[in-house]
Amino acid sequence: MAAVPDGQIESDSEKETKPDVLNDGAGNITGTSTGVLSSPPNAASSATGDTKPVAPPGAEDQQTLIAVLQYLRKNNLLESVDILRREAGLSDNADDSQGADGSSLGSGGNADESGGANSLLNRVSIATPAAPVPAAPIKDDQPDVNVVLSAYSQKGDTALYETYYTGLKNFIESVLDCHRAELSQLFYPLFVHMYLELVYNNHEQEAKAFFEKFSGDQECYYRDDLRVLSAVSKREHMRGNETLLDFRTSKFVLRISRDSYQLLKRHLQERQNNQIWNIIQEHLYIDIFDGMPRSKSQIDSMSGSLAGETRREANKVKVFYGLLKEPEIEVPLDEEDEEAENEEGKPKKKKPKKDSLGNKSKKQDPNAPQQTRIPLPELKDSDKLDKIMNMKEATKRIRLNADTLPSICFYSFLNAYQGLTAVDVADDSSLIAGGFADSTVRVWSVTPKKLRRVKSAADLNMIDKESDDVLERIMDDKTASELKVMYGHSGPVYGVSFSSDRNYLLSSSEDGTVRLWSLQTYTCLVGYKGHNYPVWDTQFSPYGYYFISGGHDRVARLWATDHYQPLRIFAGHLADVTCTRFHPNSNYVATGSADRTIRLWDVLNGNCVRIFTGHKGPIHALAFSPNGKFLASGATDGRVLLWDIGHGLMIGELKGHTDTIYSLKFSRDGEILASGSMDDTVRLWNAARAFDEVETDDFTATTGHIHLPDNSQEMLLGTYTTKSTPVIHLHFTRRNLLLAAGAYNPQ
Repeated sequence: MAAVPDGQIESDSEKETKPDVLNDGAGNITGTSTGVLSSPPNAASSATGDTKPVAPPGAEDQQTLIAVLQYLRKNNLLESVDILRREAGLSDNADDSQGADGSSLGSGGNADESGGANSLLNRVSIATPAAPVPAAPIKDDQPDVNVVLSAYSQKGDTALYETYYTGLKNFIESVLDCHRAELSQLFYPLFVHMYLELVYNNHEQEAKAFFEKFSGDQECYYRDDLRVLSAVSKREHMRGNETLLDFRTSKFVLRISRDSYQLLKRHLQERQNNQIWNIIQEHLYIDIFDGMPRSKSQIDSMSGSLAGETRREANKVKVFYGLLKEPEIEVPLDEEDEEAENEEGKPKKKKPKKDSLGNKSKKQDPNAPQQTRIPLPELKDSDKLDKIMNMKEATKRIRLNADTLPSICFYSFLNAYQGLTAVDVADDSSLIAGGFADSTVRVWSVTPKKLRRVKSAADLNMIDKESDDVLERIMDDKTASELKVMYGHSGPVYGVSFSSDRNYLLSSSEDGTVRLWSLQTYTCLVGYKGHNYPVWDTQFSPYGYYFISGGHDRVARLWATDHYQPLRIFAGHLADVTCTRFHPNSNYVATGSADRTIRLWDVLNGNCVRIFTGHKGPIHALAFSPNGKFLASGATDGRVLLWDIGHGLMIGELKGHTDTIYSLKFSRDGEILASGSMDDTVRLWNAARAFDEVETDDFTATTGHIHLPDNSQEMLLGTYTTKSTPVIHLHFTRRNLLLAAGAYNPQ
């Protein structure tokens, strides 16, 4: 596989120190990124992952800032300390003189007034806050979690919490229908934060009564979150609970029309309900838009994630979703074409057809990135031959539509129930790989051609390297078999991916590693270590060389095959990264997470350029359309959602599955979308119609949402049920035959 000369993605101008990924309080990346790493990532480097940029911080934020800076200094992450200080607006000679309100941290002033401490870092080193705050002191050995949770201080009579919540509930239920749906979004985040305040201030009985009375009023898709919340009944339970810390440090985003917001504000001011108003100000981010309030169905289709909806500005960055221009390769005529030409002495119509195929992408797509935006490996002769074969296959491809559905070939893995954990099929459909719970990776040939290893070094020395069939001679026929088993992982294998040239295979495992296997020797070439916990998924770039991985540590990592360290770390998800996919032009990667969001990341600079919310459960399947313009996602909620990448909006919802969707795949021409589920079915959807019916005029910048028609049954072209086999992988061949795979489940 060809290597990029310098092995790095950024240009020379970008090789300067880059700031760590920071969170804006709603789980959104604020335009900063991690650069190419010079050393293996330290677990502590994610300490700033959920830190809000503060300028200037208040007393409570000051305590949080001190704790984070102290932790970074203890782990010798001085670069991150400098970055965080800059993000907080503190200069090197900044003092911490108090402002007029006695709580703000200034970035200027006289250094002598700070008692000899010339900067915030000096104060951190002695762990002495400038102003007293009602929180436990910071110890030298570790930052106290109380610093982060200190905002849950008692600000009112706990006996009135139930009264406050009931009063707001009665008000919302009494307003006009057009406002009720929007204001009802407040129930869940207010319920959680009021409950946590009661728990934090040691009012266990009041908290229990509050939970029992109002938990049933919350939306059904928050059921799992409420189950986690119900286990937190004492203050000490809050220590180390990542879900609660996420909720505390990431502002819950609500999208509300201006009229509804004014109605709420007027009510709280009239009732002087400062308790609820303080929670809204401190823990919620209300994204106000001008226009008509949204309906209940519109709100439900976009809500459900851990951090609420996406801020509209998070999806305003331009995305180059177009395809890169294909290299100009002349496609030779087949033998039958040459014979037909010789018979009549004139070129046949097939020839210009194939020439046009070879040069079909001569025009640059206006939405495509620059060809050199990221360095891609140069095409080898074998790659060019493979592209020629691909173009020839394309001439024989069946054009799919609502009247011409694909044939489906299903591969059932017998005696592998609960043992088969991952499947992938090579691009030319000649190989199929499986990851198993017994830590093995297995590769099968699905063609008459058997799998062979390269000969030993001694035998290779005897081969004539100048012969035309040298690639055939180096293979050892004695090792030919239909199956190869590869050992190396020390835990279940959860993800496998073939390289585009079929020379390599990636696998990710519970053991926290990603392994690169040679399909010439069927041995492990490299073990990539960087994830601290199980790695749920990995995938090769369409152009090879780069690959992406995501795991339980909540981050996705971008790698290159010739670097043992990741090139990028994509941090921002609030839960496990469960699935990863490269965009067809390799300039972007999509990640699906258990936090019920999908994020699109820019490979060049590491920025998060799209955040999609709408799923009600962990996301397990992603698929880009062949033209790169659309994205399909599937989750445990059994829904397939369609997204327009350019506009950053949901444009379709396909309902029908009754269980988790584990695989999505577009046909090679993008006309059909296939979905495979744990409900033992493969469903075919009319993707072309779903995309064609979306008018750009429907996109409204004010609400950031369009009306989704409930036309799933019209889009469904066919449902194909297996006897008892959950479908965990789908693949369209180059001629648009659909391959499906799963492990037979004996009843």
